[in-house]
Amino acid sequence: MIKKSLELYRKHQMIIRYLVFGGLATIVSIGSYFIFAKVCHIEEVTSNILSWVCAVLFAYVTNKVFVFESKKSEVKEVIKEMSTFFGMRLVSGLFEIAMFALLVKVFLLNDLVIKVILQFIIVILNYIFSKLVIFKKD
Repeated sequence: MIKKSLELYRKHQMIIRYLVFGGLATIVSIGSYFIFAKVCHIEEVTSNILSWVCAVLFAYVTNKVFVFESKKSEVKEVIKEMSTFFGMRLVSGLFEIAMFALLVKVFLLNDLVIKVILQFIIVILNYIFSKLVIFKKD
């Protein structure tokens, strides 16, 4: 049983690590949203933007180091990688912000429920962007 589990992990370790750190980034996003919106009483869409920034900063470091194990260390390479990462996250972030604003402000749905649902969609989009565009192997 343990041997099969280890084989399964080795075969799918990148996806497993991405899900773990994506889950942690989701916790950062939802947790910081809760703090900004419910504790600090910052307007919901503004709180969503601030929480997105927190999650993206966390995700860049964890994706680079732990998930995709990027070895790029030259300044030019790191700047390109970081720019691509933030650019792709901006695309998914704008999608999230637009959908959040629409569903919460126009359709008057519960902000925390929408935040959680959108996080699942964003994790999938960001994995695709990271695997195929940002941290792809040369």
